[in-house]
Amino acid sequence: MNTPNSLEELSKIGITACKVAKWNLSPAQLYEEALSNGEGSITDVGALMCDTGKFTGRSPKDRFIVKDDYTSNTVWWGDINIPISTEKFDQLHQKMVQFLADKQLYIRDAYAGADENYRLSLRVINTHAWHNLFCYNMFLRPTSDQFKGFDSNFTIIHCPEFMADPEVDGTRQSNFAIINLSKKMILIGGTAYAGEIKKGIFSVLNFLLPQEHGVLSMHCSANIGKEGDTAIFFGLSGTGKTTLSADPQRALIGDDEHGWTSKEVFNFEGGCYAKVIDLTREKEPEIFDAIKFGAIVENTRFYPQTRSVDYTNTEVTENTRASYPIYHIANAVNPSVGGVPNNIFFLTCDAYGVLPPISKLSKGQAMYHFISGYTAKVAGTEAGITEPQTAFSACFGAPFLPLHPTKYAEMLGEKMEQHQVKVWLVNTGWSAGPYGIGSRIKLSYTRALITAALEGTLDKASYIKHDIFGVMMPEACNDVPSLILNPKNTWDDKNAYEVKANQLAESFITNFQQFASFANEEIMAGAPKMNSHA
Repeated sequence: MNTPNSLEELSKIGITACKVAKWNLSPAQLYEEALSNGEGSITDVGALMCDTGKFTGRSPKDRFIVKDDYTSNTVWWGDINIPISTEKFDQLHQKMVQFLADKQLYIRDAYAGADENYRLSLRVINTHAWHNLFCYNMFLRPTSDQFKGFDSNFTIIHCPEFMADPEVDGTRQSNFAIINLSKKMILIGGTAYAGEIKKGIFSVLNFLLPQEHGVLSMHCSANIGKEGDTAIFFGLSGTGKTTLSADPQRALIGDDEHGWTSKEVFNFEGGCYAKVIDLTREKEPEIFDAIKFGAIVENTRFYPQTRSVDYTNTEVTENTRASYPIYHIANAVNPSVGGVPNNIFFLTCDAYGVLPPISKLSKGQAMYHFISGYTAKVAGTEAGITEPQTAFSACFGAPFLPLHPTKYAEMLGEKMEQHQVKVWLVNTGWSAGPYGIGSRIKLSYTRALITAALEGTLDKASYIKHDIFGVMMPEACNDVPSLILNPKNTWDDKNAYEVKANQLAESFITNFQQFASFANEEIMAGAPKMNSHA
Protein backbone atom coordinates (compact mmCIF):
# COMPACT_ATOMS: atom_id res chain seq x y z
CA MET A 1 0.00 0.00 0.00
CA ASN A 2 1.43 3.40 -1.02
CA THR A 3 0.10 5.88 1.56
CA PRO A 4 0.81 9.61 1.41
CA ASN A 5 0.03 11.87 4.34
CA SER A 6 -3.68 11.17 4.02
CA LEU A 7 -5.50 14.17 5.43
CA GLU A 8 -2.94 16.65 4.21
CA GLU A 9 -3.34 15.36 0.65
CA LEU A 10 -7.12 15.06 0.89
CA SER A 11 -7.47 18.56 2.28
CA LYS A 12 -6.19 19.87 -1.07
CA ILE A 13 -9.49 18.77 -2.59
CA GLY A 14 -11.61 19.86 0.36
CA ILE A 15 -11.86 16.55 2.26
CA THR A 16 -10.88 17.37 5.85
CA ALA A 17 -12.38 14.31 7.57
CA CYS A 18 -13.21 10.66 6.81
CA LYS A 19 -13.54 7.44 8.79
CA VAL A 20 -10.42 5.93 7.21
CA ALA A 21 -8.55 6.38 3.94
CA LYS A 22 -6.99 3.35 2.25
CA TRP A 23 -4.52 4.32 -0.46
CA ASN A 24 -3.46 2.36 -3.53
CA LEU A 25 -4.49 -1.09 -2.30
CA SER A 26 -3.48 -4.07 -4.40
CA PRO A 27 -6.13 -6.05 -6.31
CA ALA A 28 -5.96 -8.82 -3.68
CA GLN A 29 -6.52 -6.30 -0.88
CA LEU A 30 -9.42 -4.73 -2.76
CA TYR A 31 -10.99 -8.18 -3.22
CA GLU A 32 -10.85 -8.67 0.54
CA GLU A 33 -12.38 -5.26 1.14
CA ALA A 34 -15.13 -5.75 -1.44
CA LEU A 35 -16.09 -9.17 -0.06
CA SER A 36 -15.98 -7.91 3.52
CA ASN A 37 -18.24 -5.00 2.53
CA GLY A 38 -20.69 -7.29 0.75
CA GLU A 39 -19.99 -5.62 -2.60
CA GLY A 40 -19.68 -8.76 -4.72
CA SER A 41 -18.97 -12.46 -5.18
CA ILE A 42 -16.09 -14.45 -6.66
CA THR A 43 -16.67 -16.44 -9.85
CA ASP A 44 -15.19 -19.86 -10.53
CA VAL A 45 -12.38 -18.28 -12.59
CA GLY A 46 -11.49 -15.81 -9.85
CA ALA A 47 -13.15 -12.67 -11.22
CA LEU A 48 -15.12 -10.38 -8.92
CA MET A 49 -18.83 -10.16 -9.79
CA CYS A 50 -20.54 -6.90 -8.83
CA ASP A 51 -23.82 -5.12 -9.54
CA THR A 52 -24.16 -1.45 -10.46
CA GLY A 53 -27.63 -1.06 -8.99
CA LYS A 54 -30.29 1.13 -10.56
CA PHE A 55 -28.05 2.35 -13.37
CA THR A 56 -26.66 -0.32 -15.69
CA GLY A 57 -25.36 2.14 -18.27
CA ARG A 58 -24.29 5.74 -18.60
CA SER A 59 -26.89 8.42 -18.00
CA PRO A 60 -25.93 11.05 -20.60
CA LYS A 61 -28.70 13.48 -19.68
CA ASP A 62 -27.22 13.72 -16.18
CA ARG A 63 -23.68 14.65 -17.27
CA PHE A 64 -22.73 18.30 -16.86
CA ILE A 65 -19.76 20.57 -17.53
CA VAL A 66 -19.19 23.66 -15.43
CA LYS A 67 -19.65 26.77 -17.56
CA ASP A 68 -17.13 29.46 -16.61
CA ASP A 69 -14.60 31.80 -18.22
CA TYR A 70 -12.43 28.85 -19.28
CA THR A 71 -15.18 26.86 -20.99
CA SER A 72 -17.92 29.28 -22.03
CA ASN A 73 -16.54 29.97 -25.52
CA THR A 74 -14.86 26.61 -26.21
CA VAL A 75 -17.27 23.86 -25.11
CA TRP A 76 -19.93 22.71 -27.60
CA TRP A 77 -22.94 23.46 -25.38
CA GLY A 78 -26.26 21.72 -25.96
CA ASP A 79 -27.97 18.41 -25.25
CA ILE A 80 -24.62 16.61 -24.93
CA ASN A 81 -22.58 19.13 -22.96
CA ILE A 82 -25.08 20.49 -20.49
CA PRO A 83 -23.92 23.56 -18.54
CA ILE A 84 -23.99 23.93 -14.78
CA SER A 85 -22.77 26.92 -12.79
CA THR A 86 -19.64 27.15 -10.66
CA GLU A 87 -21.87 27.97 -7.69
CA LYS A 88 -23.90 24.77 -8.06
CA PHE A 89 -20.70 22.73 -8.45
CA ASP A 90 -19.15 24.25 -5.33
CA GLN A 91 -22.35 23.65 -3.39
CA LEU A 92 -22.49 19.98 -4.42
CA HIS A 93 -18.79 19.55 -3.72
CA GLN A 94 -19.21 20.84 -0.17
CA LYS A 95 -22.22 18.60 0.42
CA MET A 96 -20.32 15.55 -0.87
CA VAL A 97 -17.30 16.34 1.29
CA GLN A 98 -19.52 16.57 4.38
CA PHE A 99 -21.21 13.30 3.40
CA LEU A 100 -17.81 11.59 3.20
CA ALA A 101 -16.77 12.65 6.71
CA ASP A 102 -17.82 9.35 8.30
CA LYS A 103 -17.14 7.11 5.28
CA GLN A 104 -14.36 4.68 4.52
CA LEU A 105 -12.51 5.89 1.43
CA TYR A 106 -10.49 4.02 -1.17
CA ILE A 107 -8.01 6.25 -2.94
CA ARG A 108 -6.06 5.51 -6.09
CA ASP A 109 -3.29 7.41 -7.82
CA ALA A 110 -3.13 6.65 -11.53
CA TYR A 111 -2.35 8.00 -14.98
CA ALA A 112 -4.36 8.50 -18.15
CA GLY A 113 -2.23 8.50 -21.31
CA ALA A 114 0.54 6.05 -22.25
CA ASP A 115 2.61 8.86 -23.79
CA GLU A 116 4.26 10.68 -20.87
CA ASN A 117 4.22 13.95 -22.83
CA TYR A 118 0.42 14.09 -22.75
CA ARG A 119 -0.69 12.15 -19.68
CA LEU A 120 -2.92 13.22 -16.83
CA SER A 121 -2.06 12.35 -13.23
CA LEU A 122 -5.25 11.24 -11.49
CA ARG A 123 -6.42 10.86 -7.92
CA VAL A 124 -9.64 8.86 -7.58
CA ILE A 125 -11.64 8.74 -4.34
CA ASN A 126 -14.18 5.91 -4.10
CA THR A 127 -16.49 4.75 -1.33
CA HIS A 128 -16.66 1.22 -2.81
CA ALA A 129 -13.64 -1.06 -3.02
CA TRP A 130 -14.75 -2.61 -6.30
CA HIS A 131 -14.87 0.80 -7.99
CA ASN A 132 -11.31 1.38 -6.84
CA LEU A 133 -10.36 -1.96 -8.42
CA PHE A 134 -12.09 -0.79 -11.59
CA CYS A 135 -9.84 2.28 -11.56
CA TYR A 136 -6.78 0.08 -10.99
CA ASN A 137 -7.78 -1.90 -14.09
CA MET A 138 -8.85 0.94 -16.36
CA PHE A 139 -6.20 3.59 -15.73
CA LEU A 140 -2.44 3.29 -16.07
CA ARG A 141 -0.70 2.01 -12.97
CA PRO A 142 2.27 4.01 -11.59
CA THR A 143 5.44 2.16 -10.59
CA SER A 144 6.56 2.18 -6.96
CA ASP A 145 9.03 4.96 -7.81
CA GLN A 146 6.30 7.03 -9.47
CA PHE A 147 4.12 6.79 -6.37
CA LYS A 148 6.77 8.70 -4.43
CA GLY A 149 5.82 12.33 -4.45
CA PHE A 150 2.87 11.62 -6.79
CA ASP A 151 1.28 14.92 -7.75
CA SER A 152 -2.21 14.61 -9.20
CA ASN A 153 -3.54 17.16 -11.68
CA PHE A 154 -7.11 15.84 -11.88
CA THR A 155 -9.38 14.45 -9.16
CA ILE A 156 -12.47 12.21 -9.35
CA ILE A 157 -14.77 11.85 -6.33
CA HIS A 158 -17.22 8.98 -6.80
CA CYS A 159 -19.87 8.34 -4.17
CA PRO A 160 -22.84 6.26 -5.40
CA GLU A 161 -24.66 6.65 -2.07
CA PHE A 162 -24.72 10.45 -2.27
CA MET A 163 -27.89 11.78 -3.87
CA ALA A 164 -28.32 15.30 -5.22
CA ASP A 165 -31.43 17.35 -4.57
CA PRO A 166 -32.38 18.50 -8.09
CA GLU A 167 -34.35 21.54 -6.92
CA VAL A 168 -31.46 22.78 -4.81
CA ASP A 169 -28.40 21.45 -6.67
CA GLY A 170 -29.31 22.23 -10.27
CA THR A 171 -29.20 18.61 -11.47
CA ARG A 172 -31.92 16.83 -13.45
CA GLN A 173 -32.36 14.07 -10.90
CA SER A 174 -30.50 12.58 -7.93
CA ASN A 175 -27.65 11.07 -10.00
CA PHE A 176 -25.03 13.22 -11.69
CA ALA A 177 -21.57 13.37 -13.24
CA ILE A 178 -20.10 16.89 -13.31
CA ILE A 179 -16.81 17.91 -14.92
CA ASN A 180 -15.10 21.08 -13.73
CA LEU A 181 -12.25 21.78 -16.15
CA SER A 182 -11.06 24.88 -14.27
CA LYS A 183 -10.85 23.18 -10.87
CA LYS A 184 -9.70 19.91 -12.47
CA MET A 185 -12.27 17.81 -10.70
CA ILE A 186 -15.09 15.39 -11.53
CA LEU A 187 -17.95 14.71 -9.10
CA ILE A 188 -20.02 11.55 -9.60
CA GLY A 189 -22.92 10.68 -7.32
CA GLY A 190 -26.12 8.66 -7.22
CA THR A 191 -24.90 6.00 -9.68
CA ALA A 192 -22.72 2.95 -9.23
CA TYR A 193 -22.18 2.44 -12.98
CA ALA A 194 -18.38 2.34 -13.20
CA GLY A 195 -18.27 3.48 -16.81
CA GLU A 196 -19.08 7.03 -15.69
CA ILE A 197 -15.59 7.25 -14.14
CA LYS A 198 -13.61 6.33 -17.24
CA LYS A 199 -15.79 8.32 -19.63
CA GLY A 200 -15.44 11.39 -17.42
CA ILE A 201 -11.67 11.34 -17.86
CA PHE A 202 -12.06 10.58 -21.56
CA SER A 203 -14.16 13.75 -21.90
CA VAL A 204 -11.45 15.74 -20.11
CA LEU A 205 -8.77 14.46 -22.51
CA ASN A 206 -11.06 15.22 -25.46
CA PHE A 207 -11.10 18.83 -24.28
CA LEU A 208 -7.42 19.25 -23.42
CA LEU A 209 -5.48 17.33 -26.07
CA PRO A 210 -6.80 18.90 -29.32
CA GLN A 211 -6.71 22.45 -27.93
CA GLU A 212 -3.54 22.48 -25.89
CA HIS A 213 -1.37 19.91 -27.66
CA GLY A 214 -2.69 19.49 -31.21
CA VAL A 215 -3.33 15.80 -30.49
CA LEU A 216 -6.42 14.17 -32.02
CA SER A 217 -8.34 12.32 -29.29
CA MET A 218 -10.39 9.40 -30.59
CA HIS A 219 -13.09 7.01 -29.44
CA CYS A 220 -11.47 3.99 -31.05
CA SER A 221 -9.59 0.77 -30.50
CA ALA A 222 -6.15 0.12 -31.99
CA ASN A 223 -3.82 -2.78 -32.71
CA ILE A 224 -0.53 -3.56 -34.47
CA GLY A 225 0.31 -6.24 -37.02
CA LYS A 226 3.46 -8.37 -37.11
CA GLU A 227 4.93 -6.00 -39.70
CA GLY A 228 4.39 -3.03 -37.37
CA ASP A 229 1.32 -1.66 -39.16
CA THR A 230 -1.19 0.10 -36.91
CA ALA A 231 -4.95 -0.08 -37.44
CA ILE A 232 -7.63 1.89 -35.62
CA PHE A 233 -11.30 1.03 -35.22
CA PHE A 234 -13.90 3.73 -34.62
CA GLY A 235 -17.36 2.83 -33.38
CA LEU A 236 -19.83 3.31 -30.59
CA SER A 237 -20.43 0.74 -27.86
CA GLY A 238 -21.74 -2.54 -29.25
CA THR A 239 -20.30 -2.14 -32.75
CA GLY A 240 -17.31 -4.40 -32.12
CA LYS A 241 -14.39 -2.13 -31.21
CA THR A 242 -13.20 -4.29 -28.33
CA THR A 243 -13.97 -7.60 -30.05
CA LEU A 244 -12.32 -6.79 -33.37
CA SER A 245 -9.22 -5.18 -31.88
CA ALA A 246 -8.62 -8.26 -29.70
CA ASP A 247 -7.20 -10.20 -32.66
CA PRO A 248 -4.91 -13.15 -31.86
CA GLN A 249 -2.83 -12.32 -34.95
CA ARG A 250 -2.24 -8.70 -33.90
CA ALA A 251 -0.95 -6.98 -30.76
CA LEU A 252 -3.46 -4.85 -28.84
CA ILE A 253 -2.69 -1.18 -28.19
CA GLY A 254 -6.06 -0.50 -26.54
CA ASP A 255 -9.78 -1.08 -26.91
CA ASP A 256 -11.53 2.29 -26.51
CA GLU A 257 -9.66 5.59 -26.14
CA HIS A 258 -6.58 6.86 -27.98
CA GLY A 259 -4.64 9.93 -29.03
CA TRP A 260 -2.99 10.46 -32.45
CA THR A 261 0.11 12.65 -32.46
CA SER A 262 2.30 13.54 -35.43
CA LYS A 263 4.27 10.33 -34.86
CA GLU A 264 2.14 7.76 -33.07
CA VAL A 265 -1.12 6.46 -31.65
CA PHE A 266 -1.20 5.98 -27.88
CA ASN A 267 -3.73 4.46 -25.48
CA PHE A 268 -5.31 6.60 -22.77
CA GLU A 269 -6.12 3.60 -20.58
CA GLY A 270 -4.50 0.71 -18.78
CA GLY A 271 -7.30 -1.78 -19.28
CA CYS A 272 -10.34 -2.90 -21.25
CA TYR A 273 -14.06 -2.58 -20.59
CA ALA A 274 -15.68 -5.22 -22.77
CA LYS A 275 -19.32 -6.06 -23.32
CA VAL A 276 -19.79 -9.71 -22.37
CA ILE A 277 -23.35 -10.49 -23.41
CA ASP A 278 -23.31 -13.98 -25.03
CA LEU A 279 -19.54 -14.19 -24.56
CA THR A 280 -17.97 -17.54 -25.45
CA ARG A 281 -14.38 -18.71 -25.69
CA GLU A 282 -15.05 -19.88 -29.25
CA LYS A 283 -16.17 -16.44 -30.47
CA GLU A 284 -13.88 -14.19 -28.41
CA PRO A 285 -11.07 -16.22 -26.80
CA GLU A 286 -8.89 -13.24 -25.82
CA ILE A 287 -11.67 -11.54 -23.89
CA PHE A 288 -12.99 -14.79 -22.41
CA ASP A 289 -9.56 -15.74 -21.06
CA ALA A 290 -8.89 -12.22 -19.76
CA ILE A 291 -11.70 -12.69 -17.21
CA LYS A 292 -9.80 -14.16 -14.28
CA PHE A 293 -8.46 -12.99 -10.91
CA GLY A 294 -8.29 -9.20 -10.98
CA ALA A 295 -11.09 -8.82 -13.51
CA ILE A 296 -14.56 -7.51 -12.64
CA VAL A 297 -17.78 -8.71 -14.24
CA GLU A 298 -20.71 -6.29 -13.92
CA ASN A 299 -24.41 -7.16 -13.70
CA THR A 300 -23.91 -10.79 -14.72
CA ARG A 301 -25.50 -13.84 -13.07
CA PHE A 302 -24.35 -17.36 -12.20
CA TYR A 303 -25.74 -20.57 -13.56
CA PRO A 304 -27.95 -21.98 -10.77
CA GLN A 305 -26.08 -23.71 -7.93
CA THR A 306 -22.68 -22.76 -9.43
CA ARG A 307 -20.15 -19.97 -9.50
CA SER A 308 -19.93 -20.12 -13.31
CA VAL A 309 -21.07 -16.96 -15.11
CA ASP A 310 -24.03 -17.36 -17.46
CA TYR A 311 -23.10 -14.82 -20.13
CA THR A 312 -26.45 -15.34 -21.88
CA ASN A 313 -28.34 -14.04 -18.85
CA THR A 314 -29.99 -10.64 -19.41
CA GLU A 315 -31.88 -10.62 -16.12
CA VAL A 316 -30.22 -7.35 -15.06
CA THR A 317 -29.25 -5.81 -18.41
CA GLU A 318 -27.90 -6.61 -21.86
CA ASN A 319 -25.06 -4.19 -21.07
CA THR A 320 -23.13 -6.75 -19.01
CA ARG A 321 -19.46 -5.79 -18.84
CA ALA A 322 -16.02 -7.00 -17.86
CA SER A 323 -13.20 -4.75 -16.69
CA TYR A 324 -9.66 -6.13 -16.73
CA PRO A 325 -6.12 -4.75 -16.90
CA ILE A 326 -4.67 -4.76 -20.40
CA TYR A 327 -1.93 -7.19 -19.36
CA HIS A 328 -4.65 -9.87 -19.14
CA ILE A 329 -4.56 -9.81 -22.94
CA ALA A 330 -1.56 -11.99 -23.80
CA ASN A 331 -0.53 -10.05 -26.90
CA ALA A 332 -1.02 -6.49 -25.58
CA VAL A 333 1.89 -4.15 -26.29
CA ASN A 334 3.69 -2.39 -23.45
CA PRO A 335 3.83 0.58 -23.47
CA SER A 336 0.48 0.93 -25.25
CA VAL A 337 1.82 2.85 -28.23
CA GLY A 338 1.87 2.22 -31.99
CA GLY A 339 2.86 4.07 -35.13
CA VAL A 340 0.76 6.19 -37.45
CA PRO A 341 -2.17 4.07 -38.71
CA ASN A 342 -2.19 2.45 -42.16
CA ASN A 343 -5.89 1.54 -42.04
CA ILE A 344 -8.92 3.10 -40.36
CA PHE A 345 -12.15 1.14 -39.89
CA PHE A 346 -15.47 2.84 -39.18
CA LEU A 347 -17.62 0.23 -37.44
CA THR A 348 -21.37 0.60 -37.60
CA CYS A 349 -24.11 -1.70 -36.40
CA ASP A 350 -26.66 -1.12 -39.17
CA ALA A 351 -30.03 -2.26 -37.86
CA TYR A 352 -31.61 -1.90 -41.30
CA GLY A 353 -29.47 -4.40 -43.21
CA VAL A 354 -28.63 -1.74 -45.82
CA LEU A 355 -24.87 -1.16 -45.60
CA PRO A 356 -22.31 -3.66 -46.98
CA PRO A 357 -20.23 -5.83 -44.61
CA ILE A 358 -17.20 -3.84 -45.81
CA SER A 359 -16.72 -1.00 -48.28
CA LYS A 360 -13.88 1.29 -49.31
CA LEU A 361 -14.31 5.02 -48.81
CA SER A 362 -12.90 8.01 -50.66
CA LYS A 363 -11.52 10.84 -48.52
CA GLY A 364 -14.75 12.80 -48.92
CA GLN A 365 -16.86 9.78 -47.97
CA ALA A 366 -14.58 9.07 -45.02
CA MET A 367 -15.02 12.60 -43.69
CA TYR A 368 -18.78 12.45 -44.29
CA HIS A 369 -19.18 9.15 -42.43
CA PHE A 370 -16.86 10.23 -39.62
CA ILE A 371 -18.86 13.39 -39.01
CA SER A 372 -22.12 11.42 -39.28
CA GLY A 373 -21.09 8.57 -36.96
CA TYR A 374 -24.03 6.31 -37.80
CA THR A 375 -24.91 3.22 -35.83
CA ALA A 376 -27.81 1.63 -33.98
CA LYS A 377 -27.62 1.97 -30.21
CA VAL A 378 -27.47 -1.58 -28.93
CA ALA A 379 -29.81 -2.53 -26.10
CA GLY A 380 -28.51 -1.75 -22.63
CA THR A 381 -25.66 0.59 -23.52
CA GLU A 382 -27.54 3.53 -22.08
CA ALA A 383 -30.28 3.72 -19.48
CA GLY A 384 -33.69 3.22 -21.09
CA ILE A 385 -32.49 1.65 -24.35
CA THR A 386 -34.05 -1.81 -24.67
CA GLU A 387 -34.22 -2.15 -28.46
CA PRO A 388 -31.69 -1.04 -31.10
CA GLN A 389 -32.30 2.55 -32.13
CA THR A 390 -30.92 4.42 -35.12
CA ALA A 391 -28.44 7.03 -33.97
CA PHE A 392 -25.93 9.46 -35.39
CA SER A 393 -23.07 10.28 -33.05
CA ALA A 394 -20.55 12.71 -34.49
CA CYS A 395 -17.01 11.32 -34.72
CA PHE A 396 -18.37 8.00 -33.37
CA GLY A 397 -18.27 9.48 -29.88
CA ALA A 398 -20.37 12.65 -29.56
CA PRO A 399 -21.38 11.94 -25.91
CA PHE A 400 -17.73 12.40 -24.92
CA LEU A 401 -16.78 15.39 -27.10
CA PRO A 402 -16.67 18.72 -25.25
CA LEU A 403 -15.53 20.55 -28.41
CA HIS A 404 -17.55 20.97 -31.60
CA PRO A 405 -17.34 17.78 -33.75
CA THR A 406 -15.87 19.73 -36.65
CA LYS A 407 -12.71 20.33 -34.57
CA TYR A 408 -12.02 16.58 -34.42
CA ALA A 409 -13.15 16.03 -38.02
CA GLU A 410 -10.78 18.68 -39.35
CA MET A 411 -7.88 17.10 -37.48
CA LEU A 412 -8.74 13.64 -38.80
CA GLY A 413 -9.00 14.92 -42.37
CA GLU A 414 -5.57 16.52 -42.12
CA LYS A 415 -4.03 13.33 -40.80
CA MET A 416 -5.75 11.12 -43.40
CA GLU A 417 -4.36 13.29 -46.19
CA GLN A 418 -0.91 13.65 -44.65
CA HIS A 419 -0.43 9.91 -44.17
CA GLN A 420 -2.55 8.55 -47.06
CA VAL A 421 -4.52 6.28 -44.76
CA LYS A 422 -6.99 3.75 -46.22
CA VAL A 423 -10.47 4.06 -44.73
CA TRP A 424 -13.09 1.31 -44.63
CA LEU A 425 -16.74 1.27 -43.53
CA VAL A 426 -17.60 -2.02 -41.80
CA ASN A 427 -21.16 -3.08 -40.98
CA THR A 428 -21.24 -5.42 -37.98
CA GLY A 429 -25.04 -5.31 -37.91
CA TRP A 430 -27.69 -6.99 -40.01
CA SER A 431 -27.88 -8.67 -43.41
CA ALA A 432 -30.75 -10.15 -45.48
CA GLY A 433 -33.25 -7.76 -43.90
CA PRO A 434 -33.58 -5.34 -41.01
CA TYR A 435 -33.47 -6.14 -37.30
CA GLY A 436 -36.22 -8.66 -36.55
CA ILE A 437 -36.18 -10.12 -40.08
CA GLY A 438 -32.56 -10.47 -41.17
CA SER A 439 -29.68 -11.91 -39.19
CA ARG A 440 -26.52 -10.46 -37.63
CA ILE A 441 -23.46 -10.69 -39.86
CA LYS A 442 -21.23 -13.48 -38.58
CA LEU A 443 -18.20 -12.34 -36.59
CA SER A 444 -16.03 -14.76 -38.57
CA TYR A 445 -16.99 -12.99 -41.81
CA THR A 446 -16.22 -9.57 -40.35
CA ARG A 447 -12.84 -10.78 -39.10
CA ALA A 448 -12.02 -12.26 -42.52
CA LEU A 449 -12.92 -9.00 -44.29
CA ILE A 450 -10.85 -6.88 -41.91
CA THR A 451 -7.90 -9.29 -42.24
CA ALA A 452 -8.14 -9.03 -46.03
CA ALA A 453 -8.08 -5.23 -45.79
CA LEU A 454 -5.13 -5.25 -43.39
CA GLU A 455 -3.12 -7.72 -45.46
CA GLY A 456 -3.74 -5.82 -48.67
CA THR A 457 -5.64 -8.56 -50.50
CA LEU A 458 -8.68 -6.27 -50.82
CA ASP A 459 -6.45 -3.83 -52.69
CA LYS A 460 -6.40 -6.36 -55.53
CA ALA A 461 -10.14 -7.07 -55.49
CA SER A 462 -12.60 -5.84 -58.09
CA TYR A 463 -15.22 -3.42 -56.78
CA ILE A 464 -18.71 -2.27 -57.63
CA LYS A 465 -20.37 0.95 -56.49
CA HIS A 466 -23.34 0.98 -54.13
CA ASP A 467 -26.28 2.57 -55.95
CA ILE A 468 -27.27 4.91 -53.13
CA PHE A 469 -24.35 5.28 -50.74
CA GLY A 470 -21.72 5.37 -53.48
CA VAL A 471 -19.21 3.32 -51.48
CA MET A 472 -17.08 0.71 -53.24
CA MET A 473 -17.97 -2.92 -52.42
CA PRO A 474 -15.53 -5.80 -53.09
CA GLU A 475 -16.99 -8.57 -55.21
CA ALA A 476 -15.07 -11.39 -53.54
CA CYS A 477 -13.08 -12.12 -50.40
CA ASN A 478 -11.57 -15.34 -49.07
CA ASP A 479 -13.67 -17.11 -46.40
CA VAL A 480 -16.69 -14.86 -46.99
CA PRO A 481 -19.72 -15.79 -49.15
CA SER A 482 -19.74 -13.45 -52.16
CA LEU A 483 -23.52 -13.13 -51.88
CA ILE A 484 -23.38 -11.06 -48.70
CA LEU A 485 -20.82 -8.53 -50.00
CA ASN A 486 -23.55 -6.66 -51.84
CA PRO A 487 -26.34 -6.34 -49.24
CA LYS A 488 -29.10 -6.00 -51.85
CA ASN A 489 -28.37 -9.54 -53.03
CA THR A 490 -29.24 -10.94 -49.59
CA TRP A 491 -32.78 -9.55 -49.58
CA ASP A 492 -35.61 -11.63 -51.09
CA ASP A 493 -37.52 -8.45 -51.93
CA LYS A 494 -35.16 -6.15 -53.85
CA ASN A 495 -37.70 -3.31 -53.92
CA ALA A 496 -38.01 -3.49 -50.16
CA TYR A 497 -34.23 -3.16 -49.93
CA GLU A 498 -34.30 -0.05 -52.14
CA VAL A 499 -37.00 1.51 -49.96
CA LYS A 500 -35.07 0.79 -46.76
CA ALA A 501 -31.80 2.07 -48.26
CA ASN A 502 -33.52 5.28 -49.33
CA GLN A 503 -34.93 5.70 -45.84
CA LEU A 504 -31.49 5.34 -44.31
CA ALA A 505 -29.98 7.71 -46.90
CA GLU A 506 -32.63 10.29 -46.05
CA SER A 507 -31.76 9.95 -42.37
CA PHE A 508 -28.08 10.59 -43.18
CA ILE A 509 -28.92 13.66 -45.26
CA THR A 510 -31.27 15.11 -42.65
CA ASN A 511 -28.77 14.55 -39.84
CA PHE A 512 -25.91 16.12 -41.80
CA GLN A 513 -27.75 19.40 -42.31
CA GLN A 514 -26.38 20.61 -38.96
CA PHE A 515 -22.82 20.26 -40.34
CA ALA A 516 -23.43 21.36 -43.95
CA SER A 517 -22.18 24.91 -43.43
CA PHE A 518 -18.80 23.49 -42.34
CA ALA A 519 -18.47 20.85 -45.04
CA ASN A 520 -16.64 21.53 -48.31
CA GLU A 521 -17.64 20.17 -51.72
CA GLU A 522 -15.49 17.06 -51.32
CA ILE A 523 -17.21 16.10 -48.06
CA MET A 524 -20.69 16.85 -49.42
CA ALA A 525 -19.90 14.65 -52.44
CA GLY A 526 -19.52 11.78 -49.95
CA ALA A 527 -23.22 11.94 -49.05
CA PRO A 528 -25.62 9.21 -50.22
CA LYS A 529 -27.77 9.94 -53.27
CA MET A 530 -31.38 8.85 -52.93
CA ASN A 531 -32.76 6.68 -55.73
CA SER A 532 -35.96 8.23 -57.07
CA HIS A 533 -36.99 4.92 -58.72
CA ALA A 534 -37.35 3.02 -55.44
